[in-house]
Amino acid sequence: MNLSTDIQRLNQRLASAQPSATYRIMDRVAERRAQGATIISLCAGEPDFDTPAHVRAAAIQAIEAGHTRYTQVAGVRSLREAVAAKFRRENGLPVTWADTLVCSGGKQVIYNALAATLNEGDEVIVPAPYWVSYPEMVQLCGGQTRIVTCDAEFKLTPDLLAAAITPHTRWLILNSPSNPTGAVYSRAELQALAEVLLANPHVLILADDIYEHLIFDDQAFFTLAQVEPRLAARTLTMNGVSKAYAMTGWRIGFATGPRWLLEAMEKLQGQQTSGACSVSQQAALAALEGPKDFIGQSRTAFQGRRDMLVEQLNATPGLECATPAGAFYVFANCAGLLGRTSAGGRVLHTDEDVAHALLDEANVAVVPGSAFGLAPYIRIAYALDEASLLAACEAIRKFCEAVSQ
Repeated sequence: MNLSTDIQRLNQRLASAQPSATYRIMDRVAERRAQGATIISLCAGEPDFDTPAHVRAAAIQAIEAGHTRYTQVAGVRSLREAVAAKFRRENGLPVTWADTLVCSGGKQVIYNALAATLNEGDEVIVPAPYWVSYPEMVQLCGGQTRIVTCDAEFKLTPDLLAAAITPHTRWLILNSPSNPTGAVYSRAELQALAEVLLANPHVLILADDIYEHLIFDDQAFFTLAQVEPRLAARTLTMNGVSKAYAMTGWRIGFATGPRWLLEAMEKLQGQQTSGACSVSQQAALAALEGPKDFIGQSRTAFQGRRDMLVEQLNATPGLECATPAGAFYVFANCAGLLGRTSAGGRVLHTDEDVAHALLDEANVAVVPGSAFGLAPYIRIAYALDEASLLAACEAIRKFCEAVSQ
């Protein structure tokens, strides 16, 4: 049966949105593996560790205890109390359970906030490099993304922020530690941005702190509403259990912010997904209230991997990268490979060419930096065991050495 073009008409915003570049690469990885290839994937943004045992046990206990029914849209009271305690204890934010919202993952927190507040013509400032989903979410919610390319350290500066703000600016999205660069804002850097924001009271701020616990070299973490409490009334601070507790598949994100905004987000969620998974909420409660030794252990492992990877990549011809301060990504400049030809005969015009050639010829999957708003780079996730990382580095080195003029 042939369907008419008219019946297949999509929502215009969805029709112009782009699929996630990360998932496009992951789909190619799946295709290559289905063909029998052994691929080392360095593109997925999730820890390779198992969810802590006490968290898994809590989920099993929750099932046996019958916590398998609908919950309140904003989350069960006990989890919201634990979320508020986390924000007080770790971030110095004086909030109560009523100042929180639980969603089905951090991504839903962000989408709900944008969908609840954006109207046609509203602008959202997104520093580049950025997480691939920010611009697409803004566009799907009817806003316009105002991309601001950051300085050499991949951080937004006060001058760049001030120049980007217009009367139509609705939001600033600030991600620290950053995906894809691992950049971390210091207290002083956040305070400098806060001064600009204080002078522009019409701008809301979304602080994406999902990598909060993955900061290295004994650096301290700060979030904007903590550094400048005068901004708390228009700041949504979001976080979750996915990265810190290796719970990506459990889909629990949470936030605190002004109640008018949380209420609007809850209203939207009530007509969208309702409350997050009841069993996952009990698991998240165990993560937030239970032992925290897993966080330190995983952070130590990630820092060791980071150091090894940076050393290996900087010794590889055609690649250059700084040492990231957080998260589990290296954002490597591949300009030294462009204009050349791979051993397989592919002319490397762009970072996308480099990423696809690495997958096809070296059996290593990375994500092109252009997907994050800055070329020519490749993002390499080191959420993988050290032996696999070393094998990937060796394959990348051989590929780069074989590239000809």
